[in-house]
Amino acid sequence: MAAAPPLRRTDSARGEFSPLKHFVVAKKTISDVFEQLLHYVKETSEFVEDISGNKALENITTQDQKEQIKGYTDKLAVIKEVLARRHMKVAFFGRTSNGKSTVINAMLRDRVLPSGIGHTTNCFLSVEGTDDDKAYLKTDGSDEKKSVKTVNQLAHALLMDESLDAGCLVRVFWPKTKCALLRDDLVLVDSPGTDVTLQLDSWIDKFCLDADVFVLVANSESTLMNTEKHFFHKVNERLSKPNIFILNNRWDASANEPEYMEDVRKQHTDRCVNFLVDELKVLDRDKAPNHIFFVSAKEVLNSRMQRAQGMPETGGALAEGFQERLKEFQCFERRFEECISQSAVKTKFEQHTIRAKQITEQVKSIMDAIHIEAAEKRVAALEDREYQMDRLEFVKNQLNLLVDEVKKKIKAISEDVESKVSTAMGEEICRLHLIVDEFHSDFHPSPQVLKIYKSELLAHVEEGMGKNLAFRCSNAVNASVQSTQEYMIESMLPLLPSSTQSQVSMLMNSRKFDMSYDLNCATLCSDFQEDIEFKFSLGWKALVHRFLGSANAERALRLVDQNFQTPRPALPQTQTPSSSAPPTTVAVPNEQTALMTQEDLVVAIASLNSRTSMGILVVGGVVWRTVGWRLIALSASLYGLLYLYERLTWTTKAKERALKRQFVDYASDKMQLMVSLTSANCSKQVQQEMATTFARLCQQVDQTQKELEAEIRQLTAKIDQLESIQSRSKSLRHKATDLEKQLEEFNKQYLQPEQ
Repeated sequence: MAAAPPLRRTDSARGEFSPLKHFVVAKKTISDVFEQLLHYVKETSEFVEDISGNKALENITTQDQKEQIKGYTDKLAVIKEVLARRHMKVAFFGRTSNGKSTVINAMLRDRVLPSGIGHTTNCFLSVEGTDDDKAYLKTDGSDEKKSVKTVNQLAHALLMDESLDAGCLVRVFWPKTKCALLRDDLVLVDSPGTDVTLQLDSWIDKFCLDADVFVLVANSESTLMNTEKHFFHKVNERLSKPNIFILNNRWDASANEPEYMEDVRKQHTDRCVNFLVDELKVLDRDKAPNHIFFVSAKEVLNSRMQRAQGMPETGGALAEGFQERLKEFQCFERRFEECISQSAVKTKFEQHTIRAKQITEQVKSIMDAIHIEAAEKRVAALEDREYQMDRLEFVKNQLNLLVDEVKKKIKAISEDVESKVSTAMGEEICRLHLIVDEFHSDFHPSPQVLKIYKSELLAHVEEGMGKNLAFRCSNAVNASVQSTQEYMIESMLPLLPSSTQSQVSMLMNSRKFDMSYDLNCATLCSDFQEDIEFKFSLGWKALVHRFLGSANAERALRLVDQNFQTPRPALPQTQTPSSSAPPTTVAVPNEQTALMTQEDLVVAIASLNSRTSMGILVVGGVVWRTVGWRLIALSASLYGLLYLYERLTWTTKAKERALKRQFVDYASDKMQLMVSLTSANCSKQVQQEMATTFARLCQQVDQTQKELEAEIRQLTAKIDQLESIQSRSKSLRHKATDLEKQLEEFNKQYLQPEQ
């Protein structure tokens, strides 16, 4: 796109189509672009700051990127302030009294700077516009606004201020409402004569490096002096091809010698062209004449002030040829404005535009890097989340399968333990007499000693049976329990995090299961009553037991001897049908034993007595007749000796043996009733142990599931954040592209030369 042509203005009065508007519009355009760019870089800086402050999104941005964007923010803020202060600057130089101040006043169409006889500029003066209604000035090193109402006051203030020297700058702020030229960010700098100082280098460094156009005001009544040339040579050394205009002022003097006018003009023109082309080499020879003008600034100023007061601009004493000189001054202004506008835009904005492009490109590349990094991390997070979700599903399914399988194993091993304990306990009951025989303690038939003896015997039996059962069952049961626990651990370990697998394995392996056989013999045999009284084996009670059996013998003996006491607990009683008859006790040992009625029992006893009596008589008579009284006496003696033998052998040891036999018989019957209960208790212990182990493993798996679910939630949140980062970085990148387009458009419209 070709650059827009510079705006034109009307012939004499400055209108809205001044070429200087080109700079004003360009300045506003680039300022708006930099405002957007600064806002954009601040937005990206906050974006990067937010990312770097989020620990879950680490490594997406680097510290260098963060500091780089922050540095761009500071640089752009400075550039924005510089752009706000940017203005077109033209510096007027020449020898003393060549009319530099008058030229400036003529351009401003008012007497702004002191000029004329007696007014010599002794320091640098800059004139720029202000939005205030009143004019004021500021001196170097001070922000104080010194009020200036008239040119005479300004001249007086400059003359009276002894602190001002040739190297000082006084800034004059003139109301824009009074001077249209100052409305377009134009600053005019007046200087002391180049012939009054040797500080040319410091002048250039302080006041000329940012000047867009230099105007050499020469005296057409003389020629270019070496002091003037020397100054511009210094300028040319520091600036690359500065824009220089040469005004041959006081050309109205040529009207006095019209016959020499063209020759003098040609002579001045040739010298100026040679100076610009051959010495300074800032212009081509065909373009150099367009930078050389012959004017009378004093005439132009007076004419314009006359017109401003409503008077004819040609009024007063004007030399011949004024209109031609006025047109040439206007031509100078037009070319000057076109030149300074184009030059100022290029010199003031080109480098900033290039810098803005570089910053935009760098920020865009950072956004690209963030977008790529976020995309890669998002893909990794999606894969990780998918893996964690698959693992969670696997853990749940595998746990459900293991629960059913482990339940079956626990049930099987519990039943096996119950069977083993039941078998082992039955065998140990059959071997109970061995455990009882192994018991040795002080024995005495007295009640106190018997009580202690039986208590110790019960403890011995419980301890002995417990050891025997543990020896027969514990190893096998422990092996089965340990094997099942190891199977559960091995099955569960794949469902646990690797960080906890070793801990869980060590914790479970450190647990040792000891099965407890709680026989509770003390309670079980608490009602055992021993019978260690002497009983003759051929006594009549023993014979009754032999003939009638144990149960019927007890019933019979009760009938014969109401004081007969059995060592066993009393049996239930039944009432006869007759309400008047006394209650009769009948022994009911079991269902297979035949019951005897009272009448049958009496008949049996009577029959026994009658048969015995008859037998004794018959036998006695036969024996008496056969062997005589000696045999009878011998039999009686033997019977007595047998009784005496048994009576003498019924010692404490015999009583102890009898007690142990009775205890074995009694405890065996009682323990048979406890076999199923004890085996069930052992089975329950095993079941509880394995259930506890499995429950602890399940708790670990539940914790694993919770951790997986929490990690999935974190990954989901991270994925959402990464998507947001991708979206925002992409949006910011598009903004950078838009800004690049605006900078490119500005470059084409304002910085590229016209084709």
